[in-house]
Amino acid sequence: MGENKKRAVISYLTIVFLALAFIFVGNRIIGYAPEESGEAYVYRARVVSVVSEQEHITADEVWRSIVFEARITERGERRGETAQFTQNVRGHFLERFPRAAQAGDRIMLGLSPQGAWNFIDYVRIHQIVILGSVFAALILIFGRSKGFNALLALGLTAGAVFLVFIPSIFEGYNIYVSSIVVCVYTVLITLFIINGVSQKTAAAITGCLGGVVAAGLLTFIMNAAMMLTGITQSESIHLLHLTATPINLNAIIFAGIIIGAVGAIMDMSVSVSSSLWEIKIKKPDTDFQEILKSGIQIGKDILGSNINTLILAYIGSSLTIILIFLGFDVSIFRLMNRELIIVELLKAIVGSFGIFLTMPLTAFVCAVLYTRKKEEVIEIYSPFD
Repeated sequence: MGENKKRAVISYLTIVFLALAFIFVGNRIIGYAPEESGEAYVYRARVVSVVSEQEHITADEVWRSIVFEARITERGERRGETAQFTQNVRGHFLERFPRAAQAGDRIMLGLSPQGAWNFIDYVRIHQIVILGSVFAALILIFGRSKGFNALLALGLTAGAVFLVFIPSIFEGYNIYVSSIVVCVYTVLITLFIINGVSQKTAAAITGCLGGVVAAGLLTFIMNAAMMLTGITQSESIHLLHLTATPINLNAIIFAGIIIGAVGAIMDMSVSVSSSLWEIKIKKPDTDFQEILKSGIQIGKDILGSNINTLILAYIGSSLTIILIFLGFDVSIFRLMNRELIIVELLKAIVGSFGIFLTMPLTAFVCAVLYTRKKEEVIEIYSPFD
């Protein structure tokens, strides 16, 4: 193994170790543990058969009350027990459940303190696990080492969000600081793991962090200027009562915007830095001005599609609520001024600003780093290169 390869392997393992240490230590420091609630405990079960069925007719609608027998599949002392529960199936088009349960369906049952079993919902995670497994397999087959690194980075990012960031909110830590820390962690870990330690990665990280900082500052300014309350929907108010100290809802908006934008910003910075690196490799005598000019041009070509991707994603996430409001004849002006819609627009525009500012910054940093003297250049690549 060459010296450069050895350094790359050591760097890679060190980065993965530090990423895991951040999640483990951060979770331990925060020390969040959900308290047991007084609500019914939820058990996984599988429907065995229909016991009885009764039809009810009212002035408004016709609905059925169906009694089922199910077998508990949740691990524990109740595993294998049978339970009877009732499901009410209405014909109204707004009914939550699409159909009555059938034999073989995986469901969730709640056991009340009085010992009654209640239908909670269908178990749907199995389908997601299958779909996710197929996706991961395709990534590994076609991406090989790069695909593995992408999945690893995704797992570490998810770990930081669910085991560090979200618990920190419930424990009363500053949400602004926590969200910035998670974003910086995500950028560093993702880019170092996927691209290795090199000038290309350093340029991408610098440009990406610059875009994230710009997006954060703009969010903070607009949050104050538009006098947002943070209550974007009826459920938001519950966050004020989940902890001893009310959760800062405006900080939640801030966190949602910069965490949501960091992926698109990373995409821009990596695209520009990687393209310029290839230009420098193929044409070593390319000077500062040429690299900067090429970076701006490459960024322009990428900018439109990245911004469209980000904006369409936010429009898609708000489509249901937009249709509901317009269906009740809410005017476009009134709709566009509702805080829920304003926040989604703010996410899209601020994210777009972050992408836009990342492009010239990444190009400039690339021009500086890629035109340094050969003896000043540090070239440590991924161990999989």
